[in-house]
Amino acid sequence: MKTSNWIVKDKYVVITGATSGIGQTAAKELAARGANLGIVARNLAKANEVAAQIMASTGGRTNVDVFIADMASQQSIRNVAAEILAKCSKIDVLINNAGAMFISRKLTEDGLEMTWAVNHLAPFLLTKLLMDRLKENEHSRVITTASHGHKMIKNGINFDDLSAERLYSFPKKIVGGPTLRYAETKLANILFTAELAERLKGSGVTAHCFDPGLVSTNFNQNNGLLARMTMAGMKPFSRSPEKGAETLVWLADTDEIADHNGHYYTDMQVTIPTIHAQNMDAAKRLWEVSEEQIRYSETRV
Repeated sequence: MKTSNWIVKDKYVVITGATSGIGQTAAKELAARGANLGIVARNLAKANEVAAQIMASTGGRTNVDVFIADMASQQSIRNVAAEILAKCSKIDVLINNAGAMFISRKLTEDGLEMTWAVNHLAPFLLTKLLMDRLKENEHSRVITTASHGHKMIKNGINFDDLSAERLYSFPKKIVGGPTLRYAETKLANILFTAELAERLKGSGVTAHCFDPGLVSTNFNQNNGLLARMTMAGMKPFSRSPEKGAETLVWLADTDEIADHNGHYYTDMQVTIPTIHAQNMDAAKRLWEVSEEQIRYSETRV
């Protein structure tokens, strides 16, 4: 499948996590390249501020729609998807960028562990809900922010501990449970992309994920003093948000990946992830489990 002269100009891009970090940087750059945006955020005031900045930076040539959702709530995701579908007659690119890490184990209103819900199930559900609109185009893309952190998971996703009860009890003096849980969700992002690509073959929609590298942002700043000190210690070794967003913008704008589907990228190059991230049996099982985990919220719509 070859896309002819794909560029992001005049395309409509839905992006989560666009009010800070690489998401905000990518949104501004995509707008500068002529894309129209739908930014999905939790904080209305911050989202409106970012939207105004982006529109001002393009001299009003770019339209930016603001959609509000709590990515930890499946009901909220279903609501915002309905709003997006009602507002947007087309979606060319969906960027699943929002992510978080929680230092202590918390459950969502759906009874799911919070990091898993935000980092994996939220993009899984949002993508499914917007898929028919994406398929209406001749070509469209789903891009998900993964991480090299997936390499920390040495035995694949533990399907027997999806609630992370045992994982959060992992000795903090080695590698803390919160860090391992975050890494597990990033592995899930790669497996989700691979299975999504398989399911989308022949549809005109392609799936891609990428590693932004270690980026200096406000990520993990809400998890207490130790987390802030850790991130501060890593800052000298971190990339700028502009460098971290580079591959994301490239995936949304380049024609070079027209024949690609289901790949993982680093620095605008296809990269081979760990053997566990290449396990298509695990990818299929993850998809089936995820379907079960979103089914409860579907009954409440």
